[in-house]
Amino acid sequence: MSGYGFSSLDELGEGYGFRKVRAALGVTAFGVNGIVFAPGFEGFHHFHDTQDELYFVHRGRARVEVGGETREVGEGGFIHVEATTPRKVSNASETEELVLLVVGGKDGYVQRDGHLVDPERDLPRRQAFGTF
Repeated sequence: MSGYGFSSLDELGEGYGFRKVRAALGVTAFGVNGIVFAPGFEGFHHFHDTQDELYFVHRGRARVEVGGETREVGEGGFIHVEATTPRKVSNASETEELVLLVVGGKDGYVQRDGHLVDPERDLPRRQAFGTF
């Protein structure tokens, strides 16, 4: 294994449904899938035993039912749902596809453990970019 991988939604499949990102790219630290919903697709109420999920709306509009409320989330939007909380994600549009990136994990945040390879060159640029 090389320690990295590249792919795209198109390379991972066609049509509607799941794109298995984790297996294709060799991801082992967390679950991750792309999902493509047909226009008007009605999702499924579901929950997990241990895995929290983070949904990112890449393209389209998601309708999310969780915690007794229903919300629409557009492109660039995030939704986090704890493992045992029932949720339902559907395509809010009757004419456009919905494309989601879904990341699942458990056991918490690792804390900051990133390091610059060349701090002398990159540290000033990194500090100017934002929190480090």
